[in-house]
Amino acid sequence: MHTMWKGSISFGLVNIPIKLHTATEDKDIKLRTLHNKCHAPIKYEKICTVCEEEVKPEDIVKAYEYTKGKFVVLDNDELEKLRKENEEKAVEIIDFVKIEEIDPIYFDRTYYMSPNEGGSKAYSLLRKALQDSQKVGLAKIIIRSKEQLAVIRVYENTLVMETIHYPDEVRKAGDVPNVPAEDKVTDRELETAILLIDQLTTKFEPEKYTDEYRTALLELIESKRTGQETVTAAAKEPASNVTDLMAALQASIDRTKPSKTPAPALKNAATDVAKPKKAAVPRKKAPAKVKKEA
Repeated sequence: MHTMWKGSISFGLVNIPIKLHTATEDKDIKLRTLHNKCHAPIKYEKICTVCEEEVKPEDIVKAYEYTKGKFVVLDNDELEKLRKENEEKAVEIIDFVKIEEIDPIYFDRTYYMSPNEGGSKAYSLLRKALQDSQKVGLAKIIIRSKEQLAVIRVYENTLVMETIHYPDEVRKAGDVPNVPAEDKVTDRELETAILLIDQLTTKFEPEKYTDEYRTALLELIESKRTGQETVTAAAKEPASNVTDLMAALQASIDRTKPSKTPAPALKNAATDVAKPKKAAVPRKKAPAKVKKEA
């Protein structure tokens, strides 16, 4: 079983090195979201609301919004230092109470406790003391950067720690709307309801209760899979380096072209442009006359 926390619990002068293991697990069926066009998974990006650009993980910081639009930034080093300072403290049992005094609305998550090296005898001592006294211990512990109030009790010969909510985390029942203040029911209605409760009363056996929706969903998925009603995400087309290179070259050429400025308009083309003169054509000499001899 995976260990999710290591530390120690103390009550009085007794110190118990322990490990915590998650006692429950989420069995919900995780469904992916796909693009209906190509059946490729949807990717969610973190976009800055002002810059409107994707923000990388290393550029993200945590902050507390103390009023609308105003924040106190807390860097990772500060948070890590605070977490370590509190996690390294021993978990001290501060009170012992009866389990019946704690309403189930306060319970949150359950963790199994196992003894760490050298803690078996002290572990057994606390387990036996809780069983004989029929009490549970109340302690404080830091889990996942949050200080939790927790109940330590015995379950099937194993110590368990159940985190419980602080009072200010439980909403007031008086704030629930439309709850009738008085019981407007007749004696006969009440007797019939109690009779029905008596008929349905039984011993709690958790094994007989199942998640019918999850079972039906798994059956639906399996029937579609075996019936070949499946889809495959379309392969992403690789980017063409040739196209990208040609586009970059063309953009460079366009950028280096000189800007064309319009030539100034001529006032009078007929007067400003001189007509070219015709070149003089040389005259041909007449052939010399030859005298005849007598």
